[in-house]
Amino acid sequence: MNTQIKWFDRKFDFRDMLNSFPSTIERLRGTPVRLEEKTKTVSNKILDTKIDNSWSIKENIGHLTDLEPLWMGRLEDILSKSVYLRVADLQNQKTERANHNAQSIDALLGEFRLARLSTIQKLESLSKEELLLSALHPRLNTPMRTMDHFLFVAEHDDHHLVAINQIIQTLK
Repeated sequence: MNTQIKWFDRKFDFRDMLNSFPSTIERLRGTPVRLEEKTKTVSNKILDTKIDNSWSIKENIGHLTDLEPLWMGRLEDILSKSVYLRVADLQNQKTERANHNAQSIDALLGEFRLARLSTIQKLESLSKEELLLSALHPRLNTPMRTMDHFLFVAEHDDHHLVAINQIIQTLK
């Protein structure tokens, strides 16, 4: 039970979800704070360390920032009534090329905080009707309403928070 399921092995079913959007926004708003709390006493050596060729803590944080434009692009897809959400780069080339380990933890956390704040501001301006619009997720082939999509984002945040916690626990 201590091993997390791989992200691409997860399945999502939003058919029976009630409106949990206020809770979802709160989770999304809390991710920068949770990242800061988890990393504030962690040494630079641990922040940069990769275990079994997986991403370091800094790379996990950078990855969250790297994906914020995808999340907002998918919101645009939903609002413009596209059939499908745009496709993600499943090889995460942006994160792989970014060299997030060369940045300071403060810079990475600050970038993510700003990107997420922009996302939250956009989400808080949406109408009830816009929250209920949907498009098909290209990999999962399941419809996602706006509120489902951002629950998916919150789950993705938590997936990386768990990965960060596992690195810290392993290296301390």
